[in-house]
Amino acid sequence: MSIAEVEHVAWLARLALTEEEKRVMAEQLGRILDYMEKLRELDTEEVPPTFHTLEGMRVPLRGDDPRPGLEREEALAAAPDRADDLFRVPRTGEAEGEGA
Repeated sequence: MSIAEVEHVAWLARLALTEEEKRVMAEQLGRILDYMEKLRELDTEEVPPTFHTLEGMRVPLRGDDPRPGLEREEALAAAPDRADDLFRVPRTGEAEGEGA
C-alpha cells in the first residue's frame, strides 16, 4: 500500500497521521492485503458457508430491558455545534467549515 493511499484513507476517516505513522500504516496495511491475496488463492469450493463463527455454540445475550436515556440538554451539552434542540453537522461531502 502506498503512502498516498494511506493518506487518502486517513483523510476519509478524518485522521491526522505523522509521516512515521503513515509509513507504518502503509507497511502494516500492505501486509494485511498481501495476506488477503493468499487467502483468495485457497480453494473453498467444498467448504460450506457459515453465517456465524460461533455457529452451534450457545451465546448468552443480555436482556433487552428498557433503561432511561440522556435528557435532551445533557446530550446536547457535548455537541460541538447545535441549532436549537438539534445537533448541527456538516453536509455529506462538504469540507469542514463550508455550508450550513
